[in-house]
Amino acid sequence: MKNIPFKKIYLYIILALCIAASVLFVQNNDAFYERTIAEVKEVQLLHSEEVTDIYDNKDHLYEQRIIAEITNGEAKGQQIHLTNQFSESKAYDNEIKTGQKLFVSIKDNNESDADLSGEIIDLKRDHFILLTGWIFILILLLVGKKQGLFSIISLAFNAVLLSYALDVYLKNPEISLLLICSAAVILFTVTSLLLVNGFNEKTYAAIIATLAATFLSLLITFLVIWLTGGKGLRFEELQFITRPYQMVFLAGLFIGSLGAVMDVAITMSSSLFSLYEKNNSIPVQALKRSGMEVGKDIMGTMTNILFFAYISGSIPMLILYIKNDSPLGYSLSMNLSLELARALAGGIGIVITIPIGLYTTIYFINRKRARR
Repeated sequence: MKNIPFKKIYLYIILALCIAASVLFVQNNDAFYERTIAEVKEVQLLHSEEVTDIYDNKDHLYEQRIIAEITNGEAKGQQIHLTNQFSESKAYDNEIKTGQKLFVSIKDNNESDADLSGEIIDLKRDHFILLTGWIFILILLLVGKKQGLFSIISLAFNAVLLSYALDVYLKNPEISLLLICSAAVILFTVTSLLLVNGFNEKTYAAIIATLAATFLSLLITFLVIWLTGGKGLRFEELQFITRPYQMVFLAGLFIGSLGAVMDVAITMSSSLFSLYEKNNSIPVQALKRSGMEVGKDIMGTMTNILFFAYISGSIPMLILYIKNDSPLGYSLSMNLSLELARALAGGIGIVITIPIGLYTTIYFINRKRARR
């Protein structure tokens, strides 16, 4: 305790009080919801039966009888009787347990009925989301400290900006989604890097390298798709959006590769500036060799990160297709073509970021040398 400044102790106390207050609020915020909420008091398992789907796959279906107490609205304090069916896989349903809170709809009951009856709409999950969010914030603050705080601010800003950009497109479909995303990407990059790394040559080099590599990788991807006519890409999962699905795909690919490209750019810039600060007289050729070594080291890992991040989202659908006896080639092409394209486009962005980031950083280092 003697080595910890009082300001930090006060900060930790305030942070702990904020966490406790927010958790307590979420546990007791039912009155702020318009939808009816009920807390489960009793659960009884009635019976189960074996069912078979159209593909001859067997599953078990269970039925529960639930007694819950309504916690908001005009019927607050009254009991409500519910029934719930759930399958063994629980893919589209949930097993209800005592203590959980549910969103419910109340049926019209006869005046003679003492208790209400209704249907389950969904589970109330906001406390789990809040807990996970606070764990993320705490780890970020403990590890990153001031930079961690700026990272949280940057993340919140980017989330709001992305939501606003999509809202603009939905309200103005005549505006190109790529144009909107281009403006968003520039703002994402500038705000994120400036907030986390500050106003300095290292940040400026990373911003220029990120934007140049991201736009160049999008151009390369667009040219490849245009020259090949998009052969091998299965856009079926995007056609329901009733918008130009190829444009939507390119916009998602554009933003998706930005994070990895930004990471490589700031890594290159930070590494070279660190070498320069340790030895102001280091030759340019030595910086180039060191930069290329750093780039080679991170190139493979970052490309693998993109691959696993994109492919992991398709695993449930792959299992579903294969379980229902779809041919392996058909299953892979239906579920992995777009994900592989995204991973490859992001990989192109990562690779071209290395030389762009290297020479951009060396340019700023030489400028700094000239001012000395």
